[in-house]
Amino acid sequence: MKIGHKISDWLENHAVTPDYSGWLLAGMTLFFFGSATNTMAGWLYALSGGTLALLGVAAVLPTKSLRSLEVRRRPIVPVSAGDRITIELEIENRAREPKTLLQIADILPFVLGEPVVSPIDLIEPESIYAHTYYLEVPQRGIYRWQEVYLRTAAPLGLFWCRRSHPAKAVAVVYPQVLPLKTCPLIDRIGQEDSPQFYDRSRSQTATEGLTRNLRPYRHGDPTRLIHWRTSARYGELRVRELEVAAGGQEIIICLDSAALWQPAEFERAVTVAASLYFYASKRLLNVKLWTAGTGLVSGNRVVLETLAAVNAGEDTVENRPKLSIIWLTQSSASLSTLSPGSRWILWPLATAETDEKMLVKNDFPGLQIRSDRPLELQLQDSLERAISY
Repeated sequence: MKIGHKISDWLENHAVTPDYSGWLLAGMTLFFFGSATNTMAGWLYALSGGTLALLGVAAVLPTKSLRSLEVRRRPIVPVSAGDRITIELEIENRAREPKTLLQIADILPFVLGEPVVSPIDLIEPESIYAHTYYLEVPQRGIYRWQEVYLRTAAPLGLFWCRRSHPAKAVAVVYPQVLPLKTCPLIDRIGQEDSPQFYDRSRSQTATEGLTRNLRPYRHGDPTRLIHWRTSARYGELRVRELEVAAGGQEIIICLDSAALWQPAEFERAVTVAASLYFYASKRLLNVKLWTAGTGLVSGNRVVLETLAAVNAGEDTVENRPKLSIIWLTQSSASLSTLSPGSRWILWPLATAETDEKMLVKNDFPGLQIRSDRPLELQLQDSLERAISY
């Protein structure tokens, strides 16, 4: 069966292959011709000749129908994981006659599913037919494919003809970004490690000229930052955000992509990295992303594309910065190598060694991620001080 299927595919791609009705008519033609040979009946010769001519015409017309057709693909707009990508194809008919009863098949990579086959009733002469379909992509990544098939059996339906057209596609699917309202891991950076922070905090109530923005009060905000006049006007507590609190504060989010991860946990880590980056960006902090395969990058689009393409166990092209960082890892041993002032987020291995005992160097604060709780809630939890197994 496999050999027969391969032969049929080769014939359909390079010439034509008979449909079931085509095989049936070919068998009848042989039957009529055999009967005519035995009986010497002229009408049987005429009948077999007529069906043979019909088969010849039916084999030529599908090939002719696919000529003068050109397929182009429009760029695919990036989306986030779980959303639908919009795929737009243009089929140009350069001939002076219409093309009817076609099939178009977009040959997707196997991770996205089976080829998407759609019918086309009519393409007007010397015109462009726009074909659009939607595809839901549940997981982030960069997907590439480059082939589209046009197929037809028109007008008689006795033979199928298929021709391949190059149409390169690149679909970028970004990781999800969690809508964090607060994140102690970001908010408290510098408060415990930098003496300069306290010098700056003393100046926060000194003058109104340092106020950058007013926002609703969040639990844990210092009461000295409450702007009472505005709070009275709005009927809720409003807190001042100051330029000096964010000025010069650099945050580097490092994803331990050179290590081997459990696949599900690595996807959660990528989501966390994207969420932390955009949370820090909204707070106007100087934030960058580091991965083993790309090194330091910044900028919303560059970071999203980097996280869409990152894989666990990739080769290291740039060593980890020797600065205070936010370290996302599944290796508890790597926490002892962090620089002073760093933070960590750890996905503990399900099969941790029972005799392994470890304490985080310098008592760095961080978070342990549990698989039974939503990520969004865990990233808004208070920081932990130490871990042990």
